[in-house]
Amino acid sequence: MTWDPETDDPAAARRRALADGASDVGPDTARDFGDEPRPAWRDAAPDPLSPINPDAPVSGHVPPAESRPLVTDTPEHDWGRAAAVLFPTFRPVGTQGVRFEDVHPEVLAAQTGRAHVTPLIDEGPAGLPVVYSLHAGGFDIIVNAEHLLSWGVEPSAIQDAALANLRAWSSTAPWTDEVSGDRRLMSSDSGDGWDASRILLPEVREHLSTELGSSGRVLVGLPERHLLVAGALRPDDSEFAALFAEFVLEQSGGADEPIDRRVFELVDGRLVDFVAGPAA
Repeated sequence: MTWDPETDDPAAARRRALADGASDVGPDTARDFGDEPRPAWRDAAPDPLSPINPDAPVSGHVPPAESRPLVTDTPEHDWGRAAAVLFPTFRPVGTQGVRFEDVHPEVLAAQTGRAHVTPLIDEGPAGLPVVYSLHAGGFDIIVNAEHLLSWGVEPSAIQDAALANLRAWSSTAPWTDEVSGDRRLMSSDSGDGWDASRILLPEVREHLSTELGSSGRVLVGLPERHLLVAGALRPDDSEFAALFAEFVLEQSGGADEPIDRRVFELVDGRLVDFVAGPAA
């Protein structure tokens, strides 16, 4: 038996198939012309000569989006965007940072080569530290001096924008009102993260004084970031103050973001430390 390259060489068979206009000229073309059925895997395999899909991932790589926001357009660098998402939030007493009253943009700008990443701390009522944060969905970015330099604004602009946003939110945020006999509690626990901060607003302090002050002293608790609680302490209910203090202590102790375990009181529209005994 002799070997004829024209009939027995697979490469020659593929060349003849190509010359005859066959659509399949792959390595198994010679077998495709015989009586054996065509393997199923050949039909499932992609055509190597088909056009490249520009959207197909390469080695697991997905092409980036055609357009991405510029770094300079993010709130950390763009004051217009930052001003819309700034909010004030309380922090526990002892929180470290740079006091707002000590921040001078012109001095910071002259300190080239230094990183000013320490949070800016404002003084809130009853000695509570206040920080200003950029709301970024599931997390917050605490404002520092680097942000101030990038925005090119005065510290007062940050305070004004944050309070304006808090006021807009608070105007529609609900209150929970609970009554048990002669006792009454009002609380804010929306879960948005600014419930305790509402006490910074004069209109909120006035609202609580109006609703609760007619029957006694107005007690306030700020145990955690997500809770503001206020209650009316009647002159004939000395036990209520102890129960209120115990509730604030428990809430603060189990909180993810605690603020303060003290009991406060609203006196003439101001938040002060509560002192048991006759009203001041």
